[in-house]
Amino acid sequence: MSRVASLVVLLSTLSVPLLLVRGSPPGPVVVCRSGNSDCNVTNAYGTFPDRSTCAVAAVAFPATEQELLLAVSDASAKKQHMKAVTVYAHSMPKLSCPGGPSGQGLVISTARLNRTVNVDVARARMTFDAGITLRALLDAAAASGLALPHSPYWQGVTLGGLLSTGSHGSSVFGKGSAVHEYVVGMRLVVPSPVAVDGYYAKIISLGEELGRGAVGCQGFSRRSWSYLAEPTNNSNTQVTLQLEPMFKRSITNRIVSDDIDFEQNISSFAAATPYGDIIWYPSQAKVIYRDDFKLPITTKGRGLNDFLGFQAQRTGLVAFSRALEESYERTENAIAKCNRSVIQVNALILFGMGLKNNDGGTSNFTGYPVIGNQSDMQSAGSCLRSEEDELNKACGWDPRFRGLFYHQTTISIPFANITGFVADVKQLRDANPSALCGTELYLGFFMRFVRNSTAFLGKTEDAVDIDITYYRSRDPLQPRLFEDVLEEVEQMALFKYNGMPHWGKNRNIAFLGMRDKLGAKLDKFVDVMQRYDSEGLLSSDWSDAVLGLNGKEVVVEGEGCALEGLCICSIDDHCAPGQGYYCRAGQVYGEARVCRKVETTMGVQRAHDVSHALIV
Repeated sequence: MSRVASLVVLLSTLSVPLLLVRGSPPGPVVVCRSGNSDCNVTNAYGTFPDRSTCAVAAVAFPATEQELLLAVSDASAKKQHMKAVTVYAHSMPKLSCPGGPSGQGLVISTARLNRTVNVDVARARMTFDAGITLRALLDAAAASGLALPHSPYWQGVTLGGLLSTGSHGSSVFGKGSAVHEYVVGMRLVVPSPVAVDGYYAKIISLGEELGRGAVGCQGFSRRSWSYLAEPTNNSNTQVTLQLEPMFKRSITNRIVSDDIDFEQNISSFAAATPYGDIIWYPSQAKVIYRDDFKLPITTKGRGLNDFLGFQAQRTGLVAFSRALEESYERTENAIAKCNRSVIQVNALILFGMGLKNNDGGTSNFTGYPVIGNQSDMQSAGSCLRSEEDELNKACGWDPRFRGLFYHQTTISIPFANITGFVADVKQLRDANPSALCGTELYLGFFMRFVRNSTAFLGKTEDAVDIDITYYRSRDPLQPRLFEDVLEEVEQMALFKYNGMPHWGKNRNIAFLGMRDKLGAKLDKFVDVMQRYDSEGLLSSDWSDAVLGLNGKEVVVEGEGCALEGLCICSIDDHCAPGQGYYCRAGQVYGEARVCRKVETTMGVQRAHDVSHALIV
């Protein structure tokens, strides 16, 4: 069997498809028992980090700004807490859960607020409803010959949602890669404690100073987030973006099979590569640099970014893949995870990570560079585009079948600290050679670059944003293989190296200490919140907890709480002592407290090195 044919067979068991197949559209994130009343809200993954759903009294589906005004006014008159929820709700934390008594809040869906409102080609500006998806936005801009300078890589988010969570691409050039830096206008609907023209709500317009950061556009959009949003631009109703004439991108994934001293090159690579990013596979000591540059629109090339992990997956194969990983966890078979990760990474490299040299066909990656329009290269997500309802192909994490289920730690570490962080992770890796293989089934340590921001809740320094995705058990009291190593990595990033969490991702503990990290910027943000929502109808226990407001705590202590990131262990019961996992100090970062597998032999406890004596 040829090398390519062998990989085709292997990929079918790894749930990485070779053919572009249209997937089943995601299920609704708001499900009601009676019309639009007595509802439960969740996210695209089917559960929040604490494994709960959110009970609300009702959901509203405004399609116009006037209808949104009416919905907010009605809730405001009733003193009813409210939040917004997006069409797909791809944020992990409980951003869409209203405050107030459980089950009494209102969620406002932005699913029908999805229009292109205005196009000003001469000034390269467009105004959109806040509920428009990134894919629809990019297509609308391209139809007018315009491009959004930067965006997240996943196109299933909405404009309001990505603004409210500070979403970004990868660049430290110019204004940087955060989309909120390109906002030049915004209209919001906010509650009013007194009637204004017959409404207990009002529309406010924020002008161009918003985009320049004099006020902090993310501050306002997150104001909406921390109040009315899922992440979304909650009270955001319309957003005006500064675009630019369409251009092309040239992408080459450059593989380096040795990570010796690569941490010394991260800053210089970011400074030299306008759209570059880095994938680090620590267990394989492999680094992939994405050499990514801007080119004139006249350059030849019709490339397309159809990232393999965001293509529609055959649900039966994904379920089989998940069952394999569960068996590795159950039998503590780290070597099998490592072997499988090597195969999967090699396959991704062989097929160009899903890049296509031409915009049609099936497996048409023919080599680097891949050149295409900005609108076709900056994001992916073909699993969302569907013409069928049968659940035989879907996004791999769709909760309607037993597919992928994972945690995600996403933290921005200042450039000044990144070398030390990577060196510490290498030291952990060398002490536990099989411990990080599981992350390599989910793109390893994925590094993007972001600039500091004047936004109230934006980045405080230029930083390397690191995504680490890894296995999550369906049983909240079941520890992961090498539970302690990833917990130590997480705590090192957050506390030793002063990392800032991504607002739309992460486990609870990532948001510890945010008041200290944001400092005076948070105080300014709180002032804005109080000015536009004096009664706190757009706030919630979750938003208060992550920002350290009103005495709310983001940590939830209890049996096994550290396994889910709901707490940092301080006693053994926070881990799983009945299964041999005890609360111990970190191996490299001594201040960390982690759940480590410990064996007891003749009354003496010793660290359990699961990488030895395992059979594939």
